[in-house]
This record gives sequence, structure tokens and C-alpha cells, in this order.
Amino acid sequence: MSKGAENQLQTLGVDLLKWQNARLHHTDAYDNKSLIVRRGQEFQLKLMFDRELKDNDRVGLQFSFGKNIIPNGDKPMKSNGTLLAMTLRSQQDSQCWSAKIANTNGKECLVTVASPADAAIGKYLLSVKTGAKVYNPGNTVYLLFNPWCKADAVFMPSDAERLEYVLNDTGYLYVGSSEKIFAKPWNFGQFEEDVLDSCMYLLDKSGLKQNFRKDPVTVSRTMSALVNSNDDAGVLLGNWSGNYGSGTSPLAWTGSATILQKYYKTKKPICFGQCWVFSGVLTTVMRCLGIPARSVSNFASAHDTQENLKVDIFLNECGEKVDKLTTDSVWNFHVWNDVWMKRSDLPEGFDGWQAIDATPQEISQGIFQCGPSPLKAIRSGEVYLPYDSKFIFAEVNADKVYWLVKNVAGKDKYIKLREETKAIGKNISTKAIGKNMREDITAQYKFLEVLGPCGQKPKIFEPSPSFNLWSSEERKTMEKACSFLRCSDTVDARLSSSPLTAGIQLKTDGEKSLWPGNPIDLKIIVNSTSTESWTASLTASCQLQSYTGKVEANLGFIKQTVQTEGKPAIEIPLNVAADTYIKTLASVEDELLIKVNIIAEVQETGEKVSDELTLAFQYPSIKVEMPETAKINEAFTCAFVFKNTLAIPLEKCKLYVEGLGFFKMEIFDEGDIRPGGIFKSKIICHPKKAGEKKIIAQLNSLQVKGISVEKIIIITE
Repeated sequence: MSKGAENQLQTLGVDLLKWQNARLHHTDAYDNKSLIVRRGQEFQLKLMFDRELKDNDRVGLQFSFGKNIIPNGDKPMKSNGTLLAMTLRSQQDSQCWSAKIANTNGKECLVTVASPADAAIGKYLLSVKTGAKVYNPGNTVYLLFNPWCKADAVFMPSDAERLEYVLNDTGYLYVGSSEKIFAKPWNFGQFEEDVLDSCMYLLDKSGLKQNFRKDPVTVSRTMSALVNSNDDAGVLLGNWSGNYGSGTSPLAWTGSATILQKYYKTKKPICFGQCWVFSGVLTTVMRCLGIPARSVSNFASAHDTQENLKVDIFLNECGEKVDKLTTDSVWNFHVWNDVWMKRSDLPEGFDGWQAIDATPQEISQGIFQCGPSPLKAIRSGEVYLPYDSKFIFAEVNADKVYWLVKNVAGKDKYIKLREETKAIGKNISTKAIGKNMREDITAQYKFLEVLGPCGQKPKIFEPSPSFNLWSSEERKTMEKACSFLRCSDTVDARLSSSPLTAGIQLKTDGEKSLWPGNPIDLKIIVNSTSTESWTASLTASCQLQSYTGKVEANLGFIKQTVQTEGKPAIEIPLNVAADTYIKTLASVEDELLIKVNIIAEVQETGEKVSDELTLAFQYPSIKVEMPETAKINEAFTCAFVFKNTLAIPLEKCKLYVEGLGFFKMEIFDEGDIRPGGIFKSKIICHPKKAGEKKIIAQLNSLQVKGISVEKIIIITE
């Protein structure tokens, strides 16, 4: 052996300085043994050699991903950027990876590594090259997007926003209806064990080449496809059938981590999801990869399949909604996501929040994916901009058109009842920054400003469905959007409004929420602003529907002829016994609501007036008993107490509980609970991390679904 070979430098080990780097890169919360850093920011490594480093020693680092990282991946190559080689004495370049010696101490060498702000995210395998020798310690380095780096496309300037939209691992998904909004607690759990690896598996599964992994636009669009399983055996299988016996009911999930952990373990789609579950998981994936994200709920959300900004709803002669006549629908709520990024692929002015959606509704470029679409484009009617802006614009702006289907001489005749221009896209909601409360972000999606009288300062208001006064901005937005859609008559229809001769008005009186087991007791009130006498044929129906508008049961209808005769108001009772709907509640595994449709036809003029009412069910609450504070590594007991205060038994009760940093999702089978019955379930918690933590519980039964509660506890060191 030559003397030169004997003195050749050898690498004995590499210290990734994991905790030092993790704190500086805001990645110390990840439950992962590897080094996790963010692009565009320096990190340090310590190299251990068999002797002191000399000036003429040739030492370099290599970072590769491909065949050694991705199963069946291509061999890493310098030519395509999948093999990154740098010497320790090279000059730094912000556009390239670089490494430099920070200091030496005997046989140890501290190295500072810098990645560009547009580096490809993913897993890199580290190796050290000394002369002709390559040392492979088997260390994997995860590289993420960096919202703290000004040069990164996902840079977010506010500390409070980064804390909420990147680092917060709990939050809320808003469900219910525009009349009654519920905050559903959700554990995003982006730092939990195997969640990052699950996200990296999805990236690898996508087949995105290294160059496309640099771009948050491409990555977020790809993940909107991979979180559903429709085209690519992705994370979640959607199911709106009301039958979930072969999997987990969408209503049972309390967070994303369990779903992603199961998916990573099995590599098979997890059963089942609906829109809020898809959104919760996509928020987790985005935050985990370093893209600021929030879940967004749109109440009275349109699914416009014709691109004409109209959603048609057909009622039969009993006033009952008929599903089979249209593919359009109005969901009581729909939950999607916003992600924060620059849009260098678009003209200036469209950076910031972008809407994406993993719920498989419509095909985009051949697969079920949606977005990113700039909120600024949606708000201004620039619906030609990518991606899927037309569809999302309609979700928040479409008109709701009611039709009466009458049988005339054996054929269906369609009679237009009314067109609601302000009924879609209401109370668009997300969790507020740094607060456990709802923030209304409707104004970020659409114009709601109208000038007051005498040039008063514009104010935000919520007009009635029939209110046709537009702001100039809203009118311009609709005209611009309609020029790219099949809705040339929409603007004119919105601006025209003819008064009714008979002046008939409909409204309902009674409780707007219902305890399961109680009868439905409503009063339909018919008013007339006219002094003349009019005869009206009134029809009212009552149906059980899912949140997507799917009719599950017809509960009954009434038909009655009324004469106004100058009366100020006529009251007509609408009563449905509890037995009429309880059986359906128990047979469908979805959370249902009650829809009441009313139609009045004035015999003298042929004028038709209609109205709609939504009744939501309300439930007994779960009580959580546990201390206000606890210490790391000191166990405490958490108890869940529920009393059935309803007049009906609750069958096959299951309690789902989860506490990030304490325990994974646990399921308690509580059996049947009679009226007045009580159960109390306990779990021992072992805190592992300090800070404010939440425990979430969810109770489902045959009759009642979606009772949820959260409890906050402060963990100290």
C-alpha cells in the first residue's frame, strides 16, 4: 500500500445535530428520528474523521434521492438534479446547494450546509466523499417547504399566521348549516409518528419528478388528487351511501393522524371519508410538508355541473324535492382548503391564498383533483385562471332556482317558482388565528359591500335571498365571470324583479332545532300585503335529507286552500310524529336534517310563492372530567360522562377519543343507553410534550351521530 493511500482521510461518523437544527428550522415537534430541515435555510452537520483535516484533503457531501430513497425510483444523477455533490471549500451560491467548513476541532469538522429556496422537497440520502472513498452512514434528511424564508414561494410574513397555519396541530372543521354552524374539533396531527413518512410516500407515489417537487402549486394540486382514492389508490375512499359497515363512518374520525398512519402501514385506501375528512387530511398533509394551509367551510355550497351558475331544484306537486331530475345539488356545507403561496405561473396580483379541494366531485385534467385557484381570482371573476376557478366560483356564487314539476296530460311540465340570487356561498368559515373561534372569510371569496343611502360608507351586510341590490364590484365580477361561463342571462335575471300582485308572503314559526324523539311542530304563516281577497292553494312537505341534499325519507305533506280576505296572517299547523322519522334516523349512518318546502299558488293570478326551512337536530352533551394542568411523564385520568336526556334509547353507542401527545384514537363500545341512562369511560393519559393540548371525544349511535366535545389541558415540564 502506498504512503498516500495510508494517509488518505477516512470518515468515521456523521452527527446530524438533530435537535439543534430542528429548533432553528421549526421542526422539533415531528415524531421522527431523522433530520428534518426547511429549504433556503442553513443547517449544520458534524463530521468525524480518523485524523485531523489537512488543507489538501478533498472532502465533499452528496445528497441524493431516487433509487436509494424511492422504491423503483431512477438512479440519482447529477444531470437531472437528483444527485447533489458539493465540496467543503466551494463558494456559496444561493441558487445551488453548498457546504462550507464552519470550524474544526481535532478530528471533528463542523459543516454548514445551505439549500436553495426552491430546492425540491423530499427525502435525501447523505453520504460523505473523501478522495475516492464514499462513506454512507445511512442518514436520511427530510427537506420541507419553508414559510419562514422570504425567498421561498410559500413565505408567510406573520409569526401569528405561521403558528396557526403551519405549526398548529389542532383546530376545527365547521359543519351544520348557515342557520346553525357547529365547530367540529379536529386533530390535524401533522407531527405525529409516521405522518411525515406517509406524506413522503404520497409524493413518491405521485411520480412527480425532482423539478416539479420544487413548486408548491404542483405539489398542492397533486396532493388534492392523492388524498382521495378515486384515480390512484390514494388515502381516503369517499362514501356518501349512509352505509359504512365495511369501514369507519366518516362521522367517527376525530383527526387525520390515525388515517394517515393506517394508510402508510397498509398502502391501501382507508374507508371512509366525506368532505370534512378529506379537508382535515389535506390540511395535515400540507402543513406537514411546510405549506401554510387552513380548512374552509362554505355553507349553502353549490355543485354546478353545467357551468351556468345555476343550481336547479325540482319539487313535485306535494312540495317534495325530486333528486333524479338533476345532477346539480346544494350542500348544506362543503369543506375544502386554502393554501398560501406565490403564483409565479400567473400574472401579478394572484399570490396569497389558493383554494384546493380533495373531495372527489368533478374531474379536472382527467382525474379527481381541484385547484389551486387564487381567492383573488374567484373574488374578481377571473375564472379563466388555473386551476378549476370556474367550479369554485360557482360553489360560492351560483343562483338557486326552484321548479315545480306538474303532471299535465300525462307529461311533466316545469314551472319556475323562484330564483334565489343570494342563497349560495354563505358564512364561509375557518378557524381564527390564535383563537378557538370561527372567523368569517366570505369577503375574501366574494364582494358583499353595498353603498348605503346618501353615499354613506359601505358596510358588510347579509341580504335576504330575494334581495337584488348589487354593489358595482359584485356586478362587474358577475359580468366578467359570465363571459367565460354558460350563463349569459344570469346578470339580467339578477337585476330584474317584478312585484307580486297578490302580495302573498310565507314564513314559518317554531323551534329551528329538534331533539331526536320529539315531534315536529311548526306553523306555516301566510301573510298578504294586499287589501284584496285572494285564494291560495298551499302545499308543504317535510323530508329527511343528508348534508349533500340527498333525500333519505319523505315524512309527509299537507295541502290546504286558504283565503286571505284581508286577514293579516293565516296560521296552518305542520305536525310530524317522532315515530315517522326515528326509524330512518337509525337506518342511515349519516347525520341527517329536516327540510320543509312550502309552495303557495294564487288561484286568481297564477302567481307562485315558495319558501324553504331547515331544521337541525340537537343532542345531549358529553362531559369531560380531567385536571386543568398536568406534568410531562406524570399520568392522569381523563373520564368521559354522558347522560341520555332524550326520550328514546340510543342503540349501539360507540365513543371515539383521541389525545395528541397522550394516546392514539381509542374506541369504547358503550352498547345501548336507555332514556336517563349514564355511562362513564376512563382513560389513563401519559403526557409526552409540554404546551396546550386537547383531548377530543366523539359519540355515535344508531339514532344520534356526531356528538363531539373537546377539553384543553396545559402540560408543564
